Amino acid sequence: MALRQMKYMGCVAAMMIGGLGAASPCDTTQRHVVHPGESIQRAVDRAKPGDTVFLRPGHYRESVLIRKSRLRLVGAGRKTVISPAGKRAANACGQSGNGICVVGTGGRPLRNVSIRSLTVQGFKKSGIWASRTDRLSVRDVASRKNGVWGIAEEKSTRTVIRDNAAIDNGDAGIFLANTVKEEGGAIDTRGSRITDNRLSRNRIGVTVRRVRNLLVAHNSITGNCGGVFVVGDESRPRAGMLTVRNNTILKNNKHCPGNSRLPFIQGSGIILTGAEHTLVTRNDIRDHVGKSPLSGGIVLFRSFVKTTNERNLISENLVLHNKPVDLANRDPKGKGNRFVRNVCRTSEPAGLCRRHGEHRAHPSSTGE
Repeated sequence: MALRQMKYMGCVAAMMIGGLGAASPCDTTQRHVVHPGESIQRAVDRAKPGDTVFLRPGHYRESVLIRKSRLRLVGAGRKTVISPAGKRAANACGQSGNGICVVGTGGRPLRNVSIRSLTVQGFKKSGIWASRTDRLSVRDVASRKNGVWGIAEEKSTRTVIRDNAAIDNGDAGIFLANTVKEEGGAIDTRGSRITDNRLSRNRIGVTVRRVRNLLVAHNSITGNCGGVFVVGDESRPRAGMLTVRNNTILKNNKHCPGNSRLPFIQGSGIILTGAEHTLVTRNDIRDHVGKSPLSGGIVLFRSFVKTTNERNLISENLVLHNKPVDLANRDPKGKGNRFVRNVCRTSEPAGLCRRHGEHRAHPSSTGE
């Protein structure tokens, strides 16, 4: 008897014995194994929600479009490599210049998709692109030398991006936004997490733009033009209500030209621009050098549409050997911003660094 028939007969027997309320073997997931030279997309199209598509070590030249919830795409580690096809891309993901796409619809976000243990490299736009997802997990992925972003998403909630390496990408190694092509208020990510990633030689290590309720923690960020950018504007709700903590941010001294939104970037550790209620704490930020208006260890900067930073707390960070300064509040009209118990030596305005971590209210640092 064929395997699928045996599974079907087992399902029927279990339902007859246990009743309709019992768990059914019909729900058993399957593992689809893909070898080099075979089509990943074909396996994804065959798979059902709950299945795993496993990629054997080797080089796969294609883009992969996922439109099913509860699907797992798992490689065999760094030896599983996905790069662009040599001919015209076969699906919308590749045609838009991306490597792996996870795309839901407005009414039905894709849920519980997992991408794990592979390398994606050399795509014109993003290594991994996600839109309208819930509980997406990206782990142990190397995203290298992609034209724009390493790992990027919009309109998504409860994402976990953990233990990845994003290196040599044209813009941010990791990029989260409310939406890429439209204006609008910040999205509540409902606790998305960017943790334990290695981000190097990108334009910016991590950019979070017009989002709220998010954690950026325990990442190693070095050799980019800038480390972490928290970006907002005048839209409502505003960007912020998030935490940046326990990151190691060192020597992000590449030079990247400016654009219509920001001046050139060089020597920037953590930048807050147009953000509110953001906690920046217990980060190690050292050895940044640059002459951009954004240069410095931790910098508060008024947004390109002149939106101020408000009620942000910068506390208990180790911020040393950054030039021109360790701490900078270049947003004098911002309100309620506080610098507390940071270990640093230089600041703009003077007085934000206090011996033994003491801090007294300073008119330029609080905006009050």
